[in-house]
Amino acid sequence: MKQEITQLIEQALDALVAQGHLPDDTQPRVQIDRTRDKSHGDLASNIALTLAKAAGMKPRELATLICESLPASGLVAHTEIAGPGFINFFLSDSSNQAIVRTVLERGDSFGHSDTGAGRRVQVEFVSANPTGPLHVGHGRGAAVGDSICRLLAATGWEVASEFYYNDAGAQIDNLARSVQARCQGLEPDSTEWPEDGYRGDYIAEVARSYLAGDTIDAEDRHVTGAADADNLEAIRKFAVAYLRREQDLDLKAFGVHFDLYFLESSLYDSGAVETTVERLIANGHTYEQDGALWLRTTEFGDDKDRVMRKSDGGYTYFLPDVAYHLNKWQRGFKRVINEQGADHHSTVTRVRAGLQALEQGIPEGWPDYVLHQMVTVMRDGEEVKISKRAGSYVTLRDLIDEVGRDATRYFLVARGPSSQLTFDIDLALSQSNDNPVYYIQYAHARVCSIMRKLAQQGDTWTVDSGLGSLERLTEEHEKALLRRLDQFPEVVASAAAASEPHTVANYLRELAGEFHAWYNAHKTLVDDKPLRDARLALSEAVRQTIRNGLDLLGVSAPESM
Repeated sequence: MKQEITQLIEQALDALVAQGHLPDDTQPRVQIDRTRDKSHGDLASNIALTLAKAAGMKPRELATLICESLPASGLVAHTEIAGPGFINFFLSDSSNQAIVRTVLERGDSFGHSDTGAGRRVQVEFVSANPTGPLHVGHGRGAAVGDSICRLLAATGWEVASEFYYNDAGAQIDNLARSVQARCQGLEPDSTEWPEDGYRGDYIAEVARSYLAGDTIDAEDRHVTGAADADNLEAIRKFAVAYLRREQDLDLKAFGVHFDLYFLESSLYDSGAVETTVERLIANGHTYEQDGALWLRTTEFGDDKDRVMRKSDGGYTYFLPDVAYHLNKWQRGFKRVINEQGADHHSTVTRVRAGLQALEQGIPEGWPDYVLHQMVTVMRDGEEVKISKRAGSYVTLRDLIDEVGRDATRYFLVARGPSSQLTFDIDLALSQSNDNPVYYIQYAHARVCSIMRKLAQQGDTWTVDSGLGSLERLTEEHEKALLRRLDQFPEVVASAAAASEPHTVANYLRELAGEFHAWYNAHKTLVDDKPLRDARLALSEAVRQTIRNGLDLLGVSAPESM
């Protein structure tokens, strides 16, 4: 609807240029906004205010000319000029009702667009170290990251999802020594337990599997336990494969798929890390101090320079991060989105600085980042802090097993990533209007129930009969639903552009609320057949939109509850 009103305004401006009221070189950017107060119409534009100076007249005077020059259209019932010169558009009932036809004709593709057609984007998310089960923070990253991928795909982008495995470094060493300690019969409370070792019950599970000679089938490798408690390298390989498989299973249970799993170790094996160091040195952005190799990241906006190679010869994690992102750029991804925890905030500037220092034509501000805040899990009004299996945190699997995949995904994505999130288990389990995912899914199931009831009555309904009676949708509740349905494509496009899937979650809750209010106020299966058919068409349009929206969040749309 915004596009069509924009076209009407542009035609009116062309006419005013031809009449000499506007300069020949007028190239306005027409902005259309939805009004908050329906007494001010459905849509509004400030075009008269932006062009008044060029026209040499007062904004209200120009607004009057624009309104008089608008081509005749069945879309607009009438216009009003408000305030200093805003033009308010009151849409006709028929134009509002037309959204039902659009929804039912487009079906599963309603809300989709081709704004990103022909462009590639890579989205990296989760990227958990394979040192333990995925925790609820990883779950939030998975829900947000996967929803971003779905939104981008729905707006035409060619999306590549990627999981970066930190399978090298100190944390993997700690994992290997922890599993070895268990293999040797040590308990976490032993004085001989590794100082920075992992203590959860899952370490004992890995040790038992290794000693039993089990074979682990992970995404990219098959590893058989050597059953040798003294072979630390064999334990390392087995433990990483075991926990990668566990994380893969958790992600599959969560409905999350990755196109590529990228290993940190491959950056060392391929020489990419060394090549990156050599390039930074050659570009003159490094220096030696206290036996360490430093990068002058302050030249690129960082608050202090960063160590790349420590005095013992080992690399800081910052360097392989730079090498990894150079690899992304070299793979042709001109747009990259990293969805990570807020604890990665300090790495954003230094990674971007490192990429600039490489002098490879990478734009400033590349890549994009979406950082999510921590999640607090509550039950019975108290915070839940640990899982028996993990030992020190709540796992993603705990939540999935407790409240189900749908509730877990919705709750973890329903607030903006930059806001801290409280996950209330009791609320997620409740079957009430206070539970947003239940409230939304129930609206979908309610429409399915209406259709089943119609069939049980031995009656039939067709889409054509419904579309032929849309003029009967004149109640205020119906108008509100029509306006809300019309917003969906705009919400999807905006959410995709801003990497904000929570706006889709909020939209669905508002749509469900308006549907339930209409359903409770007006009977659907009335004796008046044209009215009944029109209301069934509206119900089906709501059901389809809810289904499409939930799919963008990775949440199911049940037909009965």
